[in-house]
Amino acid sequence: MKRLTTVIASMAACASMAFSFNITGPDGRLEVDIDLNGKGYPYYTVTLDGRTMLRESPLGFNSDLGAYDRAVKMDPGKISTLNDSYSLDRIKKSHVDYRANDVTVDFETDDGRRWAVQFRVADNDIAFRYLIPRHKDTGSIYIESEATGFRFPAGTTTFLTPQSDAMIGWKRTKPSYEEEYTVDAPMDAVSQYGHGYTFPCLFKVGDDGWVLISETGVDSYYCASHLSDYRLDGLYTIAYPMPEENNGNGNAGAAMALPGCTPWRTITVGRDLAPIVETTVPWDVVEPRYETAHDYRYGRGTWSWIVWQDNSINMEDQKRYVDLAQEMGYEYVLVDNWWDTQIGRERLPELIRYACSRNVGVFMWYSSSGYWNDIEQGPVNVMDNPIRRKAEMRWLHDLGVKGIKVDFFGGDKQETMRLYEAILSDADDNGLMVIFHGCTIPRGWERMYPNYVGSEAVLASENIFFSQHFCDEEAFNATLHPFMRNTIGCMEFGGCFMNRFMSRGNDKGNRRVTGDVFELATTVLFQNPIQNFALTPNNLYDAPAICMDFLREVPTVWDETRFIDGYPGRYVVLARRHGDKWYIAGVNATDKPVDVVLNDFVSGDSYTLYRDDTDFRPVKESFISGRKAPVVTIQPQGGFVVVK
Repeated sequence: MKRLTTVIASMAACASMAFSFNITGPDGRLEVDIDLNGKGYPYYTVTLDGRTMLRESPLGFNSDLGAYDRAVKMDPGKISTLNDSYSLDRIKKSHVDYRANDVTVDFETDDGRRWAVQFRVADNDIAFRYLIPRHKDTGSIYIESEATGFRFPAGTTTFLTPQSDAMIGWKRTKPSYEEEYTVDAPMDAVSQYGHGYTFPCLFKVGDDGWVLISETGVDSYYCASHLSDYRLDGLYTIAYPMPEENNGNGNAGAAMALPGCTPWRTITVGRDLAPIVETTVPWDVVEPRYETAHDYRYGRGTWSWIVWQDNSINMEDQKRYVDLAQEMGYEYVLVDNWWDTQIGRERLPELIRYACSRNVGVFMWYSSSGYWNDIEQGPVNVMDNPIRRKAEMRWLHDLGVKGIKVDFFGGDKQETMRLYEAILSDADDNGLMVIFHGCTIPRGWERMYPNYVGSEAVLASENIFFSQHFCDEEAFNATLHPFMRNTIGCMEFGGCFMNRFMSRGNDKGNRRVTGDVFELATTVLFQNPIQNFALTPNNLYDAPAICMDFLREVPTVWDETRFIDGYPGRYVVLARRHGDKWYIAGVNATDKPVDVVLNDFVSGDSYTLYRDDTDFRPVKESFISGRKAPVVTIQPQGGFVVVK
C-alpha cells in the first residue's frame, strides 16, 4: 500500500508540473492546447478567434498491452511547418495547397511505455493520430477501444445520423450508412439505435461557429469508427464497430504491427459554414497507397435499375440504356444486379461489344459476398474470395469492362477494410474503376486509391423510388449532404430524376414533389466523379428539352468549390468551377421562397439562369449583368442553376 501511495503521489506531482503546450494554425486564429489534468490524463482544447469550440477533450486508447490514456510525462516536440501541394481530379478542388503546423507530443506511462499524438493544425482544420513505438520485445498491438473524445460547450446543437444496429434491415445488410438525419437537436438526445452516430458529424456551437468531426486514412491496418452516443458534460468519444457486424466475423478492434499509427481524426472549425463545405482535410493528410498504370476517365452514366428495377436487367433493356447514354453523350452505362442470370455470362460479351461500338463504357454490379447477409442478387461470392476475384477481374478486363459496382458490405470492422482495399488493388491491376454501394463512407480514399470513384453511404436515390416519404423529404435531405456527407468524400447518390412518377411508364408509383430544375441543381450540389443519373429513355421526349440539354453538358469533376449561402435542412447554394466555367446551384427545402444574392460570381458578366418558376415549370433565361449582383429567388421544393 505504501508503494502504491508513492506512485500515485509521483504521478500527481508530474501532472501538476506539466505545462500546457500550444499549437496554432498558420494564420494564428485556430488554436489547440494539449495538457495533462491533475490525475495524469491527457486532453486537448480547441479555440477559434478566442472562442471555445471544444472543451477539455480526452486523448488515449486501451489495448492488450495496457492502457495508453494516462501519463506521468508529456514531452512536446518542435513545431514544424508543412507546405504541400497536390493535384487530385476526383474531389471538390483539383489543386490543393496545404499549409499546416505539425507537432508530435510524446507521453510516457508509469511503467515506461511510450506513445505519442501527432497534431496537424491548418487555418480551419485539425488532424491528429496516435503513434505507437515498439515496447521492448513487443512487436504488435491490439487496440480494444479509444478514450479519444470531443467535448462541446453547453448549448451546442447537433446535425447527426445514427449508426444502426448490425444485421438488420433488408436481407440483414445493415449498417450501410443510410439512416435519416436530425437537425438542430440538443446534445443530450439519445441516438435511434443506441450505438452513436455515423461520420461525418456536424455541430453548431451556439453563435460562435461550426465544428465537423470525422476521420481519414483508414485502410486495411485499422477498423473504421464512428462517434459514440452523448456522454456526460458535452462529451462524445470514438466508438468502434459492433461485434455483431459482418455476421460476427472478425474482431471489433484494430490490430497492427509496431511501430504503427492510427488513422487521422479530423476536426474542421469555422465561424460560418464555408470552411465545413470547402474543407480538403480528408485528403491533405493521407498519401497514395499505390500508383496506377491506367488513365481513368470520369463522366456521366445511365442506369436502368433505379426506375425500371430488376426486370430491366435483360439484353434488350440494357441496349436501350446504352442507346440513351450515346444519345446524351454519356461515357457509361451501369448494368445492375442479376445480370449473371438474366443476361447470362455467355451473352455478356455481346452487350459489351454493343456498348463499345457506341463509345459507351460499361460498369458491372457485384455483391461483396454472401456469408454476412442474406443477399440473393447475383453475382455473389466472387468479390470476397481472392482467387475467384482475381480471375473475374481478368475476365472483365479482357471483355473491355471499365469498372465495377460492389454492393452490400457488412460493417466497419478491420476485416471489411481489408476487403475494400483488396478489391481496389486487384481492380487497379486490371484497369477497373470501383464504386462501392451499401457501404461505409470513404475516408481519404480518392487520394489513397487511384481507381476509387465513389461510395453510396447515404440515404440515396433508391429510397426515393421505394417510398413516398423519401420523395417528400428529398429537398430536406438534399440541403444536408453538402454540409455533411459530401464534405468528406465522393457521394454516389444516383439521382436527378426527370420522371415525375417512379415507374417505367412515368404514370404511377411514388410522385416526385421537387421541381425539374431542383433535380438539375443536385447534379452540381452532389459531387461524384462518375454520376449515374436516374434518367429513362422516355425522358428524351417527355422531359423538358432545356433540362435534357443541360444534362448533356453538366460536368462531374470540379476545379474549385465555394460555399455561398445556406443552412442545413433549409436551403443551400454552392458554386463549382469546371475549367473556366462556373456552375452556381441552389435548392430550397423550406415552405417559403428564398432570395439569394450571388455576390461577385455574376455581377458584370453574362450568364444563363435555369430556375423553377412558381408553377414548377423550368425556365431558362440569359442575362447580361450590371455591376450590382443579381438576386435569385428559389421556390419551395425548387432550385436554380447559373452557368457563366
